[in-house]
Amino acid sequence: MDNNLSRRGVLTAGGVLLAGLTMGLSACAQEDSLAKQAKAGDNKNYVAGDGSVTEFAKADRAAPVALKGTLFNGETVKPEDLKGKVTVLNFWFAACAPCRIEAPQLEALHQDFKDQGVQFFGVNLRDEQATAEAFDKTFNITYPSFNDKDGAVLLSVSGIVPPGAVPTTLVLDKEGKVASRVLGEIEKSTLKALITSAVAE
Repeated sequence: MDNNLSRRGVLTAGGVLLAGLTMGLSACAQEDSLAKQAKAGDNKNYVAGDGSVTEFAKADRAAPVALKGTLFNGETVKPEDLKGKVTVLNFWFAACAPCRIEAPQLEALHQDFKDQGVQFFGVNLRDEQATAEAFDKTFNITYPSFNDKDGAVLLSVSGIVPPGAVPTTLVLDKEGKVASRVLGEIEKSTLKALITSAVAE
C-alpha cells in the first residue's frame, strides 16, 4: 500500500482541509476517494463521501459529543439535550447535490422514529436562514437544523466528521456518543438499521 494512503494526518488540497479519518476507519479506498475529489479542482466546494458506513462498538466509543449550537429557529441545544435519546445529526447545505437526494429519505426516517424518541437535527454548514428554510420547504423537512456557519457543531465532532465531507450523517447513542457514521449520501435501509440498533441498546 502506498505510504501516503495509509498515513493518518491532514490532507490539504485546493484550500480544503480534511482531518484524517480516525476512529478506526480502515478503508484506504475512502481516503483515496476523498483525496481525489479534493485534488480535482471542480469547484463544487464539498467532498462527497462514498456512502461508507462505520459502526463503533459500545466499548470503543469516544466521550459524549460536547455539542452546543443554535438552531435556525433560535433555540439552543446543549449536551444534556442529547442524554436519554438517540440523536441523528445530518451535515448538509442546500447546494450539495447528494444532500438534496437524501433529504426525503431523512424526513421519512424522522417520521418513522419520532414516536420512539429519536431526535433528528440537520447541521447546515453554509446557508443563510432564507436558503435553509427554502430547502426545508422544498423537501418538506420538519426537523430543525443548526445554523453552523461558525462551525461550532462541526468542531464538536472533530476527527469524526471530516471538514468539507458533505453530507455526513451521525447516529448518537443515548449517552450522546457516536454509535455510527455514514460518509456521503445515505441509503435509507442502512441508516434505518443503524438507528434501530442504537434504539435497542
